[in-house]
Amino acid sequence: MSLADYLAKNYLTADSKPDKKSKKRKRKNGSDGLIIADDDPLDWNSTNAAKEEDDGPVTVGGNSAEFRKAKSNKWQTIGATSTSSDQAAADAILASAAAESSARVLAEDDAPAIDDSEFKNESGIQAGLQSGAQVAAQIKRAKDAERRQFAEGGAEESGKGQETIYRDASGRIINLAMKRAEARKKAEDEAAKAAADLEAQKGDVQRAQLAKRKEELADAKFLPVARYADDEDLNDELKERDRWNDPAAQFLSKKKQGKSVTGKPLYTGPAMPNRYGIRPGYRWDGVDRGNGFEKEYFAAQNKRKNLKDLDYAWQMDE
Repeated sequence: MSLADYLAKNYLTADSKPDKKSKKRKRKNGSDGLIIADDDPLDWNSTNAAKEEDDGPVTVGGNSAEFRKAKSNKWQTIGATSTSSDQAAADAILASAAAESSARVLAEDDAPAIDDSEFKNESGIQAGLQSGAQVAAQIKRAKDAERRQFAEGGAEESGKGQETIYRDASGRIINLAMKRAEARKKAEDEAAKAAADLEAQKGDVQRAQLAKRKEELADAKFLPVARYADDEDLNDELKERDRWNDPAAQFLSKKKQGKSVTGKPLYTGPAMPNRYGIRPGYRWDGVDRGNGFEKEYFAAQNKRKNLKDLDYAWQMDE
């Protein structure tokens, strides 16, 4: 027996179901009465043939081809009875749907063609496949149109000549005039504070000298260009100057009043000299409360001067 006859006999025939319950799943098609049973054969020969079948190729008989060629619908609705009226209604619905579809296709064919070149992106360039020259021309046209729009719109459209709007971190508009006024006021306050600090560092004598200098400059507008020996104001100013090596100072008939530039009395007793030539106040009790630096300073100055004089004298003796 050939392999094809064996398969047709055991698998592709409509034999009655065996008495033994199948252990494997059965594939059943009730429309053609074809049953593919996977039951194990009970005889020895069939077992050997099944092993050979597993090793070799699987072939299908003519009944399987006839089953695949079947085009009629064999499905049936369970629990409902199909009538001729329902079938006619279904056929009418299908026919109307087909008519509507064909009419829609004809309407689309008769509609005017849409030019894809009219679709443009946000930059004004047409969408779709284009050459490099076409894209360059479109960009040039878009730029020219933008320039014409700015030229026709004027200053309001282009923003030319408009004041720049500044905003802070929160997005609020900053008033530049107010900010400039605040900055100017702050600079003036700082300058006034610096001038006040500088003025506070000056003493009464410096302030009096500055006021006197201002008066002299105001009076200089009325003075002649040349001042001669008979100028009374100049002579009085020269007489009031104190010179430590003036031998005729003791013969002056007019004595200076014992008051300072600030109008306070002057101290007339003896006092230790200092580098700045400042006399002690008129209330000083005569006790030196310094650290002795001024005394050592003058002693060093005198010692240096004495050594210089001795050196010169020894050189002259030689």
